Amino acid sequence: MMVGHALLAFALAALIANRYWPAERALAFGVVAGVFAATPDVDMTYALIGLAQAGLGGVWKMTAAFWGSSQLVHRAVTHSLVVACIAAPGFVLITGSRSRRAIGALVLSALVWIAFVKSGMLGAGVMLVFVLAGAVVALVAEWRTTLRPRDLFVAAVFGLLSHPFGDLFTGEPPQFLYPFDMMVFHSRVALLSDPTLNLLAIFGLELATGWLAIYAYFRLRDDHRHDERLLSHIHGRATLGAGYALSVLFLPAPTLDVSYHFVFSVLAVGAVGVGPKLYPLRSFHVERDPRTWLCTGMAAVTFAVLAYAGAYITA
Repeated sequence: MMVGHALLAFALAALIANRYWPAERALAFGVVAGVFAATPDVDMTYALIGLAQAGLGGVWKMTAAFWGSSQLVHRAVTHSLVVACIAAPGFVLITGSRSRRAIGALVLSALVWIAFVKSGMLGAGVMLVFVLAGAVVALVAEWRTTLRPRDLFVAAVFGLLSHPFGDLFTGEPPQFLYPFDMMVFHSRVALLSDPTLNLLAIFGLELATGWLAIYAYFRLRDDHRHDERLLSHIHGRATLGAGYALSVLFLPAPTLDVSYHFVFSVLAVGAVGVGPKLYPLRSFHVERDPRTWLCTGMAAVTFAVLAYAGAYITA
């Protein structure tokens, strides 16, 4: 869900903002909200230690080491609604005058200190990376956009608060009220009882957020021009993704606990998006528009997941 957090926040924030603002400003607001929504996952940087310790021992060993190390801090310090409500104004304050920057620095420093008291050096280190990343996002947004401090605050709050809820489907529930020892959810939310179909349903939600983000982009661009319409950027070769259904015969059924072989291989189907266009009167024509690569690749992956689901159900 790492990418899904950003895409969902971007799409919702941009589409809602477009009801009140011009498209360009709404797009900027959506992008800032999306980047803030991805910021809590900087806690995964600690997992790089586990990856370095594993060495080059094969993709599965390296993957296991990466995720094993990440569980020490992932979805804890930075995935808190309490932390989000404190960090958001802190990020905005450091974009203001000197006195406001000083207050913002104190607020963000307090978060690092709280994490140290609660979780030791590891928690403080992760929180430090989080506040630095959020500060960079806020400063770049203030520099590159016309968003006012109030707009920036809303984007930060929306992005940071939306992130933890997306993680309810894929692993251990986040610590919503960190640093307080109160559990809101004790286990992840399962959409379906069958573990493989549950994974496919969650993957489908991820794809849906991707399509919503693409729709938001095209909607807020000049959708009155034909070349800006979404469907015109999906080439027929995307249907080749349906061939992925054959993998049900030789790949183990994926689950949330063991899903790497499915996720990596089905995403590879998206390479169809950068393939050449075939015509009867000429050998091929290389598509140069990145939007067509993206839309065709997404469509190919969507066909692949739907075909695989159908094959799994009927197998």
